[in-house]
Amino acid sequence: MNTWTEIKIAVSAADADKAGDIANAVTSCGIYIEDYQNLEQTVEEIAHIDLIDEELLKKDRSKAYVHLYLEPDVSPAEAVAFVKERLESEGIAYEIELLDCAEEDWRNNWKQYFHPLPVGKNLMIVPSWYENYDAQGRTVLNIDPGLAFGTGGHETTRLCLEMCEKYMKPGDSLLDVGCGSGILGIAALLCGAKEAVGVDIDEKAVDTARENAELNGVGDRFSAVCGSFTDKVSGKYDVVLANIVADAILFLSKGVADFMKDGAVYIMSGIIDTRADEVKNGVSKYFDIIEEHLDGGWACFAAKRKK
Repeated sequence: MNTWTEIKIAVSAADADKAGDIANAVTSCGIYIEDYQNLEQTVEEIAHIDLIDEELLKKDRSKAYVHLYLEPDVSPAEAVAFVKERLESEGIAYEIELLDCAEEDWRNNWKQYFHPLPVGKNLMIVPSWYENYDAQGRTVLNIDPGLAFGTGGHETTRLCLEMCEKYMKPGDSLLDVGCGSGILGIAALLCGAKEAVGVDIDEKAVDTARENAELNGVGDRFSAVCGSFTDKVSGKYDVVLANIVADAILFLSKGVADFMKDGAVYIMSGIIDTRADEVKNGVSKYFDIIEEHLDGGWACFAAKRKK
């Protein structure tokens, strides 16, 4: 029998709702949250009793635990990388534990779920260890995500790639905020961009992005920076990508225009559909939305600075 994987995420009780939203984006099978900060009130409201088990009363009220479950054909490494990146971009301290699956297994066995993947009109994303495949006449991007988010299989990445393919022009410069494995910037370079800069708060992701750029022969035109948002970034770009989370996009949008050339396009993804209108309204204070896509419970927007 195939084994499901449980991911248990420990966060501050104050961050339980945000962490739950992030976890919900990973699985279609639902989550549950252990949160004991309002235990007595919750029991009274639901069960209408005031007698509570002593073990429950001893629970740490300062912490919450988000449990999510992965089907046997879902890559634990990709899911964990997604959760980590989103939690870090929200500034949420966390601990992650995997159950029913040994760490040495999920660090390596996830590769069985990652196959060559056509994206958009011209791109084929291929795992670095694949040798025999049909590129279908597409531009090949070899990728080894390691423990960084970004194989192209998640809707947020695919939507961003497709939107970038539409708006990027040959010779453009590109900034990718929250670059993960580097997949977006590398894809842009392979499709004609002149230069790309990726920034990520995770040093491991930055190292992985650099390695993937070298793997694809674009290391001389790709630079990766470890930093938060744009605090380590300089210059102006033709395309700015942000495949992060809703709150991070709202924060970034307040000042990202400082890094955009005249006529530049700002592409945002990683927005869960329940917050799409909120993000659209917030971003619209600074930008005009020129296109939007919804797919698989996710939203992706393209925008330009207000005239």
